[in-house]
Amino acid sequence: MSTTTNMNQQEMDKLIAQYDKESATRQLAGPMRWISFGLLVLFSLYQLSSTLFFTLPPQIHRPIHLAFGLALVYLLYAGTSKGKHNKIGIVNMILALLGVFVSLYWVIDYEGLVTRTGNYTTLDMVVGGIAVLLVLEAARRVVGIPIALIATIFLLYTYFGPYMPGFLEHRGSDVERIIGHSYYTLEGILGTPLAVSSTFIFLFVLFGAFLEKTGVGEYFNDLSLVIAGRRIGGPAKVAVFSSALQGTISGSSVANVVTSGAFTIPMMKRLGYRSEFAAAVEASSSTGGQIMPPVMGAAAFLMAEFIGVPYLEIAKSAILPAILFFVGIWIMTHFEAKRLGLRGLSKEELPNKKEVLKKMYLLLPIVIIITALMMNISAERSAIIGIVSTIVVGAFRKETRMSIADIFAALASGAKMALGVVAATACAGIIVGTITLTGIGLKLANGLIDLAGGQLFLTLFFTMIASLILGMGTPTTANYIITSTIAAPALIQLGVPAIAAHMFTFYFGIVADITPPVALAAFAASGIAKSKPIQTGVESTRLSIAAFMAPYIFVISPSLLLINTTLLESIWVMLTSIIGMIGVGAGLIGYWMSKLNVLERILAIAGGVLAVIPGIETDIAGIILIAFVYSLSYYKARKQKQSVQTTL
Repeated sequence: MSTTTNMNQQEMDKLIAQYDKESATRQLAGPMRWISFGLLVLFSLYQLSSTLFFTLPPQIHRPIHLAFGLALVYLLYAGTSKGKHNKIGIVNMILALLGVFVSLYWVIDYEGLVTRTGNYTTLDMVVGGIAVLLVLEAARRVVGIPIALIATIFLLYTYFGPYMPGFLEHRGSDVERIIGHSYYTLEGILGTPLAVSSTFIFLFVLFGAFLEKTGVGEYFNDLSLVIAGRRIGGPAKVAVFSSALQGTISGSSVANVVTSGAFTIPMMKRLGYRSEFAAAVEASSSTGGQIMPPVMGAAAFLMAEFIGVPYLEIAKSAILPAILFFVGIWIMTHFEAKRLGLRGLSKEELPNKKEVLKKMYLLLPIVIIITALMMNISAERSAIIGIVSTIVVGAFRKETRMSIADIFAALASGAKMALGVVAATACAGIIVGTITLTGIGLKLANGLIDLAGGQLFLTLFFTMIASLILGMGTPTTANYIITSTIAAPALIQLGVPAIAAHMFTFYFGIVADITPPVALAAFAASGIAKSKPIQTGVESTRLSIAAFMAPYIFVISPSLLLINTTLLESIWVMLTSIIGMIGVGAGLIGYWMSKLNVLERILAIAGGVLAVIPGIETDIAGIILIAFVYSLSYYKARKQKQSVQTTL
């Protein structure tokens, strides 16, 4: 048996586009379809070639990357929701050509621009100004209004600095300096965010596109069914396991929801789960995919660059928190299934185990890319090795073999998937550039610390709130860039290790996708489940309690991130955290071996929180409380069983 869905591909694409702006591309026909397809393929081929065969100066490579990005954004994304989605108007044609011109202006006059730094011509200013406007509009179209609005506010702040109140006041900058810094230095649009987009991120996105073409996404679903399908509440656990695997190749929460949820959500509902709970399980699990090594969300690559460590270090640090996140959801679904008395799937409802195991070779590219990273091969070359291995491994069997047409389709798909990152990172570069130009980053960091009275916990709490608010309208990448620039320095000032500080902002930028009132991943899942969106978001937040607790744990105890710790310490923190999650899960669901009363639920949650808080005293106290609640629950369950047997 192979996995089947209750939605056709067209319905899935429509749902993804509804909740994920980056997927809402025009459906072109005729010559423009092939022109855009050709440009997408060329974009991918350029990125592969620039890694394998030649190295260009960043002032040339990044503008070429931006040229492809801007041209394709204006060709593939309509300016408004009412815009034509199958035709490209003359205005968009002009904007696309302008995007190419302003980007290649760097290539055409590279030496001149480098030598006249700070003494730009009128033409330089016109081109730079147009570039800034084009980037803002591209970000608005692909990523959304909030990031473009935030970037605009930062630009206005740079100009109106002398009129700002209190500590926000600064001497200000004229238009020439703002444009020059934003476009003609490596601290603005062409800065670090776009640098990471033009190297690591693009190639890993392309790797994911090639994996999808071999059918590995469907295979993840089949493998999950075989492993978890027959367990208590099987489909819910299949959703958790499948989404964790999907997360290794995709950084989009919404895409993960629709890909996996199209078949897991109907199964969960058929088995007896409430619509809101079924949708929440899928939304929570799919959102967690962005923190799942080896291929995490795009922001993880930015984190590596910002901190100045190899990407492998970020992936390694994310392992235990990711496990804790998915274990937390697994525990909650297990208790809910026990509470409702739900069965697993029957053998007839599952794929053929032997056939699924025969396709284990499809996982080889992921193993190969992990091995390459561990061998200290650069992230870019590791991604290319992964792409080549995907083509080779896919050739093992006829049904997964990639034809020349499939390879070109994967090249185009990868480039299209990367456009959102190009737009987001270019726009985020404007924000980062104004922060470095005005020094507002340090001021806001100090202001955050002052607001929290120098207390670490309050600073963490305010950072969490800021990340969740920003996440209402910006993707994880842009959210992380903003919060890491402002909030992470505040945490580092208070003694938090850099990786822990950045990972904290990264986590809450991701969790924003399932946190009401704007919870895009949860809303996409509710579209499949036909559930109430806000209630689905609330349920998703409850299920993802581990995602809210884990960042606080690894800030207080960096051993969870494998920072300056022994193996024994990390195992102990992980073990007590899992025990704590069992207590919290049982308390929130209200069931363990039997139904828990209000007092037992409070004790279970309290014990869980204590076990999660690092420290021998709190760990022991928490474990004792959890054991006490378990004993009561076990005794009640045994007594109920004896009562039933006596009655019979």
